[in-house]
Amino acid sequence: MTEREPARDRKQRKQDALDRLEKDQDAWVATASADGVPCLVPLWFVWDRNTLLLATRRTNPTAVNVTPSGQIRVTVGNARDVVLIEGTAEVVEGTDLPTASGEAFAEKLNWDPRGHPTWVYLRITPYALKAWREKNELAGRDLMRDGTWLV
Repeated sequence: MTEREPARDRKQRKQDALDRLEKDQDAWVATASADGVPCLVPLWFVWDRNTLLLATRRTNPTAVNVTPSGQIRVTVGNARDVVLIEGTAEVVEGTDLPTASGEAFAEKLNWDPRGHPTWVYLRITPYALKAWREKNELAGRDLMRDGTWLV
């Protein structure tokens, strides 16, 4: 039988989620086309001023799907330590990206797409964030709702 850790309180979950968003670099990003065709891809990210910043080619389904609705889901972590973000994404040209954000992306990921016109950034503003590990953390997994931290 697997030994499970005790459930974390919501304050600790928030801190663990923020730590993961600061340190991790890989996320699964889910969008859907206007026809409802799902698209799920892994992308690198930076947590920048309470938003997620990702980059992809402007012609990839992920970038195309965020307009006009902007709805997006992102997960960070693994199946036993999940941070799930629901948010609104906007496409940002590299030339329109604040310098500090571009530098944060380039520094963390050792890659700078700002000079490549075929690439765009996706800036995701979360409106919901959930975090949980095991079944014992399903209750209280909501840490953000309507863009406001609950903890």
